[in-house]
Parts: sequence; C-alpha cells; structure tokens
Amino acid sequence: MIPGGGQPNMQQLLQQAQKMQQDLAAAQEELARTEVDGQAGGGLVRATVTGSGELRSLVIDPKAVDPEDTETLADLVVAAVQAANENAQALQQEKLGPLAEGLGGGGGSIPGLPF
Repeated sequence: MIPGGGQPNMQQLLQQAQKMQQDLAAAQEELARTEVDGQAGGGLVRATVTGSGELRSLVIDPKAVDPEDTETLADLVVAAVQAANENAQALQQEKLGPLAEGLGGGGGSIPGLPF
C-alpha cells in the first residue's frame, strides 16, 4: 500500500471540478462584458468587440470615405474587425487558458470554447 495513497476522495474531486466550472463560467461572463478595440488605416476605422467576439461598434472617420473607392473602405472595415477579434482571442487565452488547462485541456481545445 502506498502511504497516503488509496482511492482519491471523490467528493473532493467533484468539488474541485464544480469550482473550476464556476470559475470558467465567471470568466466567460467577464469576457462577454469586456470590450476590446481594433483599428486600421492609422485609426481611420475602429472596431469594438466584446471579449467573446461580438461586434459592438464601428467608427469610420469621414476622411476614410471616398465614394469613388468603396473597396478600400471595405478593406479597412474588415481589417479593423479582424484586429479587434484578434485582440479578443488574446484576451480569451489570457482569461480562459489557465482554466482550460485546469480542466485537463493541457493547452488543447475544450468543445464549445473558441480556442
């Protein structure tokens, strides 16, 4: 018999798993409330998304609007939204990464999570 060994305390394991699940839910709620920005064209177009990736606002400087060249404006909008989403993903990794590892993710993905 291994000293101090034996069967793990199932009640303790369940409590730890429940706490990790609660921590994960709290972190996801915090991400949904946190806003991050992305920009393109030197700030001519700015996008704001939540930490969970929901687009909240888009600000376009009038200098970026050229009726003869809407393609460039569209590219700037896409780039700003992509930059904001990249910042949101970095925030997700920061907030959820340690929790995912604690749940046995080991840096891998957990079904239902965006990383």
